[in-house]
Amino acid sequence: MIDLTLHDTGPQGLRVREFYLGRQPILDRNQALFGYELLFRNAPVGPAHISSNLTATAAVIAHASQLGMEKTIGDALGFVNVDADVIMSDIFPFLPREKVVLEIVNTMQPTPPVLARIQELAGHGFSFALDDVSGETAAVQALLPMVEYVKMDMRNTELSALIRLAPRFRQDKKKLVAEKVESREEFKNCLDLGFDYFQGYYFARPVIMSGKKLSPSQLAVMELMTLVTSDADNHEIERAIKRDVSLALNLLRLVNTPAVGARQRIDSLSQAVTILGRRQLQRWLQIMLYAEPSKRGHSMTPLLMLATTRGRLMELLAGKLRPSQRESADIAFTVGIMSLMDTLFGIQMGEILQQIPVSDEVRGALLRREGYYGGLLRLTECIERIEDMDDIIVPTLRDLAMSTEDLVELELAAFEWSDNVVRYAL
Repeated sequence: MIDLTLHDTGPQGLRVREFYLGRQPILDRNQALFGYELLFRNAPVGPAHISSNLTATAAVIAHASQLGMEKTIGDALGFVNVDADVIMSDIFPFLPREKVVLEIVNTMQPTPPVLARIQELAGHGFSFALDDVSGETAAVQALLPMVEYVKMDMRNTELSALIRLAPRFRQDKKKLVAEKVESREEFKNCLDLGFDYFQGYYFARPVIMSGKKLSPSQLAVMELMTLVTSDADNHEIERAIKRDVSLALNLLRLVNTPAVGARQRIDSLSQAVTILGRRQLQRWLQIMLYAEPSKRGHSMTPLLMLATTRGRLMELLAGKLRPSQRESADIAFTVGIMSLMDTLFGIQMGEILQQIPVSDEVRGALLRREGYYGGLLRLTECIERIEDMDDIIVPTLRDLAMSTEDLVELELAAFEWSDNVVRYAL
């Protein structure tokens, strides 16, 4: 157990691995990925003496940074909650100043020492956000000149307040971040109000279109997936790929990503089919549904990132829980990546499963979150929404006989793998 303690704040002997983390995407006006809010939650297990989540934040950040902040946020910015204790601490050598935004919690009192410390850190290149602003209080007015971002909660702020405050903060050249945006309508309203960035899972909510059909490219991938899972020979699969030029190019791009780990560059479709094998080829076809050329672009980036992260985390969880069952991990990946296809296609999941042959076990997991894989999917969805679901995670981990330390290690591995896929696929 690694023990990192602060020199001047926080309880001594903090066991910093007794936490779990979540990350919530922050998108720009084009729905391209801009950053993540990193949410650290202290797990109520073991002998750690921690009075609140933020008390442990500094030590947890230090530990996460040692594991590799690039694994957690990739090329995006990381927004991290801080209070007065964290601001006054000496954790900042751990943090890449160009990659991290320090998000000041709305309960913090801007005392003269705290304001001076913020000024000092800003002079060293750190940027700040002010969280959960719903009015122009004395604290907001004191902190406003020092922050670059102002975050406003769509759930807890009246529309009249948003209409009044948004122009006011924009006049002061602040970048506005809308939090807890959960529907397309809310996203559009925030766009109209001039918000710059958007945090929430509105992009992952399926918008079901009656009578919608799959595009030719999507159908080509689906048909190829059917060939791969059947007894079709490699030459037949290769011919099917060659019939769709964009599909062939996209496949070659994907199979040469670091995430595949090929020992040599794959330059031909024959090589791709032979070297990858059926299992890997099916996996990359599933990913390509989210990155197909007709859909590629800003709006697909967060959905592709979420789907690949979800699939990989479920695969790693299954591999940890059932280490001798390779097939179990493969099925878990499939369930994870398919679980967002209703959003991707705008079609009910039941209709999608009529076009893709899957086992009853996979069908039950996707439609009703049933069975072993349904349980893994529920856990992964809770981790994604850690802010609202963190009370479910620890009991679930206990049922699975898995430690929070294990979970964090698997999360970081999934984040890194997904970042590699998306970086090279788009």
